[in-house]
Amino acid sequence: MNARTIFRRMDMQQRCIPVLMGILVPLSVSILLVALPGHASVPEGQTSGGAPELRAEAKISLDEGATLQDYLAYAALNNPGLEAVFNDWTRALERVPQAKSLPDPRFTYAYYIREVETRVGPQRQAFTLMQTFPWFGKLGGRGDVAREAAEAAHQKYEAAKLRLFYRVKLAYFEYYYLARTIAITEGNITLLSNLESVARAQYRAGMASHPAVIKAQVELGKLDDRLSTLRDLRTPTVARLNAVLGRPTDGDLPWPQSIDYEEVDLDEEELHQWLKEANPELRALAYMTAREERSVKLARKDYFPDLTLGAKYIETGQALDPMMKDSGKDALMVSLSVNLPLWVGKYRAAEREARARVHAAEKRHEDGESKLQADLSLALFHLRDAARKIDLYGDTLIPKAEEALSVSQRAFTADKADFFELIDAQRTLLEFQLSYERALVDHAERLSEIEMLIGREQ
Repeated sequence: MNARTIFRRMDMQQRCIPVLMGILVPLSVSILLVALPGHASVPEGQTSGGAPELRAEAKISLDEGATLQDYLAYAALNNPGLEAVFNDWTRALERVPQAKSLPDPRFTYAYYIREVETRVGPQRQAFTLMQTFPWFGKLGGRGDVAREAAEAAHQKYEAAKLRLFYRVKLAYFEYYYLARTIAITEGNITLLSNLESVARAQYRAGMASHPAVIKAQVELGKLDDRLSTLRDLRTPTVARLNAVLGRPTDGDLPWPQSIDYEEVDLDEEELHQWLKEANPELRALAYMTAREERSVKLARKDYFPDLTLGAKYIETGQALDPMMKDSGKDALMVSLSVNLPLWVGKYRAAEREARARVHAAEKRHEDGESKLQADLSLALFHLRDAARKIDLYGDTLIPKAEEALSVSQRAFTADKADFFELIDAQRTLLEFQLSYERALVDHAERLSEIEMLIGREQ
């Protein structure tokens, strides 16, 4: 083969592909316009790329003045588990355009080792371009299935965010409770130290018994031991809070200053309805059910064949007879082929499988709703119980315990009361104070749980 022939064939290769595309592309567009009605638009609220993006936020400082909202914002931006779920959502969105896209066209090049002699000349090489088009509605159906899965992934992200906020609040409130427990214990140690000093002075003056001094020292030792334990507990408590925030577990965090408490009037029936409508876990299960229902419709389309359009260009050399009409005229042809879905049993099995997935998804949704409704009922009980204890300890028991301790102190100073009664009064006040703080924290935690379950703040 001489150089002139080689260059001529290279030139023919460059010219044949535009010719094939000019034939196949218009046919492809025509079929797409028919096959994809209503499925070419971008989902509402998304960009053409379809994927959400994390917004850049200003750096949040968790200093002495940081509020609970600052902790929540920090966790939303830095928790690796939430970012992983976010990327799952992004991945699911990117599957939508993939599902709606046509399969790649196939290009075939054939070189005749032995040229085929025809009337108009020898056939030397051929170029074929083929494009498969799924049956009408298949691409749209696949896109719908992928879109429902993406919506489910979005709701899973929302559920993960609510769970993260709940975990942050739990860790934050427990950290607050530890701070208050330490402060109350330190106050009681100070009080008991003063009482122990008074008991020792009265003992030296012969006004108090030695067992009273021993009792005061024993109580003081118990409180010192409790205080040491509480102070040591700060490290794992901070580590737990740092973990949900996405910070190094050994990082320092200031003591929380306070937690908000206000009585809430909740309509239990309304809350159960909100959970049913707005809980992101249930919404994710609903989208998965819708996805499986669309899969059933898609499985039915497998009974119909896919179409394949092709265009073939054959380079033809000059005929042996230079006077032959159409000598050297290249051949061009188009083709249409279909696959034959003959194995009906396979497609029926696929449809039955899709229906079984729908049934399973519906039952998962039903089971998930039952469990969440039960969790909400239990959380409401604990919320009411905590509110009752807050009122009981704050308005009744603590004031009475403070009054009883004051009376016992005056009576003991006047040598009209036993020191053991004074110790009991002091211990009772400590228990009531801790119970009040525990009730405050329990109320805040249960309210946070309810907000997580119903998908909105109260």
